[in-house]
Amino acid sequence: MALNSGSPPSVGPYYENHGYQPENLHPQQPAVAPNAYGMYPAQYYPSPVPQYTPSVPTYSSTPVTHTQPRAPSGRLCTSRAKKSLCIAFAVGAVLAAGALAAGLLWKFMENECSVSGMECGSSGTCVSSAYWCDGISQCPSGEDEDQCVRLYGPNFELQVYSSQSKSWHPVCQDDWSESYGRVACNDMGYGNSFYSSQGIADDSGATSFLKLNTSAGNVDLYKRLYQTDSCPSKTVVSLRCIECGVSSKSSRQSRIVGGDSASLEEWPWQVSLHVQGVHVCGGSIITPKWIVTAAHCVEEYRMKPVCLPNPGLMLEPEQDCWISGWGATYEKGTTSDVLNAAMVQLIEPQTCNSKYVYNNMVTSAMICAGYLQGTIDSCQGDSGGPLVTLKNNVWWLIGDTSWGSGCAKANRPGVYGNVTVFTDWIYQQMREKLR
Repeated sequence: MALNSGSPPSVGPYYENHGYQPENLHPQQPAVAPNAYGMYPAQYYPSPVPQYTPSVPTYSSTPVTHTQPRAPSGRLCTSRAKKSLCIAFAVGAVLAAGALAAGLLWKFMENECSVSGMECGSSGTCVSSAYWCDGISQCPSGEDEDQCVRLYGPNFELQVYSSQSKSWHPVCQDDWSESYGRVACNDMGYGNSFYSSQGIADDSGATSFLKLNTSAGNVDLYKRLYQTDSCPSKTVVSLRCIECGVSSKSSRQSRIVGGDSASLEEWPWQVSLHVQGVHVCGGSIITPKWIVTAAHCVEEYRMKPVCLPNPGLMLEPEQDCWISGWGATYEKGTTSDVLNAAMVQLIEPQTCNSKYVYNNMVTSAMICAGYLQGTIDSCQGDSGGPLVTLKNNVWWLIGDTSWGSGCAKANRPGVYGNVTVFTDWIYQQMREKLR
């Protein structure tokens, strides 16, 4: 956590908080992307339909180039007979290419996956969208039944995807019980973890709901749900799978503005990753079994989880956030012996991508936070640590410390991984481990 560095702005190499590495290594700069990302937070809403990403193997082999010997110049198609033969061959080649293209186009149009279906990543077979989220696994590994349930907004409103209407609907509280909540939590990847389920007023503006059919018998939860325009109780299900986003301290700002030392009780989701007993990176607890950290950092006691951001969680363009970690307190310094924390503000993408700041180096998978005048920032050793915000008395993880140019320099704010972009992927990994 760097404070008041006083160093002049730098346009030199960008540190990427690799932690346990020599100082003279220059990491690869992030890819430049024109029109990096739109106004925060509208860009980060998930697709209105479940997203599926088939597994694609990668290869590093080098293609072999076969060289054909060239004929001597002026020796081809010299005679009239040869010219006729060449013309016929050229026409035949064009017709063959056209037929091949037409065949490929027809195959593409005929392919169910190219229109409204999805490809099962485990087998490559296609499943029509009419069978997504219908309670029956069509894919061998059940990909078509993944991502069919989600929590929406700051009040954790339970929503289920309907294959009939092809949209998300809140679940009416009528006839709902804790046992159904446990099923939904398990389907999201939380396993047997369950915290609470209650009815709340709907704040999503929904005009259609999913309601339990109590006479459906002993069938899958999602087969019990049917679409309806009425919800007699006028309340929908709010589901909490774990107790997350809770801090033991209430008077935080006086302790952390300016980057003061902090206790673990204030930031109970904060973890320190060590290599041979030395702190190299931070991380955030999101469930009793899962920690979010930066990818380059990876070679329960007391420390509670922070909440993953739900779709519909509205943030201000300059939302107040907090960073914490055991990183260096000044540029090129050593890691800190105590946990430090500081308040920073989100910086709008257009500002962060201006030519005076990071000049279009910040992509939609990243968030800028800090102050353009410098003075407060994350630094080496803070990588993977949390960028959190407080909303509805709940702490939400919206970023993880990633990279920046120096520490606490003017026009060089910290850049964080945009957790809202990766939430679906995180839940997918949690579900995969339960199978």
